[in-house]
Amino acid sequence: MANTPYPQSYYAASANAVPPRPVLQDDVETDVCVIGAGYTGLSSALFLLENGFRVTVLEAAKVGFGASGRNGGQIVNSYSRDIDVIERSVGPKQAQLLGEMAFEGGRIIRERVAKYQIQCDLKDGGVFAALNSKHMGHLESQKRLWERYGHTQLELLDERRIREVVACDNYVGGLLDMSGGHIHPLNLALGEAAAVESLGGTIYEQSAALRIERGANPVVHTAEGKVRAKFIIVAGNAYLGNLMPELAAKSMPCGTQVITTAPLGDELAKTLLPQDYCVEDCNYLLDYYRLTSDKRLIFGGGVVYGARDPANIEAIIRPKMLKAFPQLKDVKIDYAWTGNFLLTLSRLPQVGRLGDNIYYSQGCSGHGVTYTHLAGKVLAEALRGQAERFDAFADLPHYPFPGGQLLRTPFAALGAWYYGLRDKLGF
Repeated sequence: MANTPYPQSYYAASANAVPPRPVLQDDVETDVCVIGAGYTGLSSALFLLENGFRVTVLEAAKVGFGASGRNGGQIVNSYSRDIDVIERSVGPKQAQLLGEMAFEGGRIIRERVAKYQIQCDLKDGGVFAALNSKHMGHLESQKRLWERYGHTQLELLDERRIREVVACDNYVGGLLDMSGGHIHPLNLALGEAAAVESLGGTIYEQSAALRIERGANPVVHTAEGKVRAKFIIVAGNAYLGNLMPELAAKSMPCGTQVITTAPLGDELAKTLLPQDYCVEDCNYLLDYYRLTSDKRLIFGGGVVYGARDPANIEAIIRPKMLKAFPQLKDVKIDYAWTGNFLLTLSRLPQVGRLGDNIYYSQGCSGHGVTYTHLAGKVLAEALRGQAERFDAFADLPHYPFPGGQLLRTPFAALGAWYYGLRDKLGF
């Protein structure tokens, strides 16, 4: 039997201790079978358990193995395409619902951390950093847009103020969101999994869903067992494979790369990010970074379309880090890894139902830490018969990538090259 360990990341090396979880080797019955123990699956399971459902979670590897345990650890509000894009493409009622939900995921994370006493190094404050006047104009518009939907924990930063929060000479200003922030993402997932189990849920690891027998009482088959359920929630995202071909057709796995320095020490760390906020820039192919609890710098960026693993991650990301912080030229890199996220053509999440009892959410498009927690609540509401918010997502239009699966990677890479050129030229 295959045993898939965590990748060699900083998060895996610093993860909280957890008990081993069993492999499914029997036939079990449950109300809801959740496929995937990342944020979407764990959030769904928690909300369902809190509302009296019996829940069984199947994980192909280990809790948080995918993007949930490998991402930059940043709590960023809204969606990969912001509310103004949604407003232009859907009706006012749908836009209003989606706009109101755009800031809910971060609140859910904080509620979970407090309620279940999850140790995940939660810190408040996130900065969007502007590299030019066009970026700054976008942030001014974003502040007005978000405030129109009641999100008011925002401060525009001029060139002087942004120097007070990040020691990088490349920025002309920024936007501080105090409801943003950062966490140890794998420890958040592990804490949520422990909360699931504390409520009577069961999580099986190393138990990949291989086949779904659809029908009035669907059955999920693994290598050594099966789960009979009333409902199924498919929450595999970029690691789902071809289990549901109709979901794979409208999405594409993409990789992003992350490095982590050796410990910097309190003094150097405080000079880089004096308030310990996380930062992402405003480029289309953006860079993002933050400090860890033991004063390392985590720095990520770039996209590999088609989710190939680069041969030398440090060679890709270290120059980006040194462009922001040349003072780190002699600092050793202790960890480098890649992780996959699922991209949609619209860069908005895909939510829906297949038949009467198979629900799914996927395609966060690189903006998933907060959205996935909201998705779990919305999916749980739908299973309880409260579908208005679920329908607001399900009714978003989605299209397959041009050229099908064969050509989706080169087309997406070509588009990214164009936007990357625009980033470099500043227009």
